[in-house]
Amino acid sequence: MAISPTPTEIKLHLKSKFLEILFDNNKKCMLSAEFLRVHSPSAEVQGHSPEQAILQIGKENISIINIKAVGNYGIKIFFSDSHNTGIFSWSYLYKLAENYEIMWFDYIDKLKAAGYERIENEN
Repeated sequence: MAISPTPTEIKLHLKSKFLEILFDNNKKCMLSAEFLRVHSPSAEVQGHSPEQAILQIGKENISIINIKAVGNYGIKIFFSDSHNTGIFSWSYLYKLAENYEIMWFDYIDKLKAAGYERIENEN
């Protein structure tokens, strides 16, 4: 089994609401707070199977208010809507980084299919 790359650096950009991650294979990514919130690994978001996943709406202006290390394998992210369940393991963060574009547009398509229009505040 291949070992997933691990972060060597994680920076939270409060103003832009992005989490910047540099992995030990030199892959660098910028993941938005909204993207991380709607793809939270928590059961509240993911359900207990893919069929049970719950589309997260109204998260376009979400912020990350805190990040805490969880052992040597991940982080817990505290969002401005009080969501803080689910542990973002290094392998899950790498999966999000590798599949960001596909997952982002899939999320946007699901919002449109549900009749929801994203509205971002300019802050």
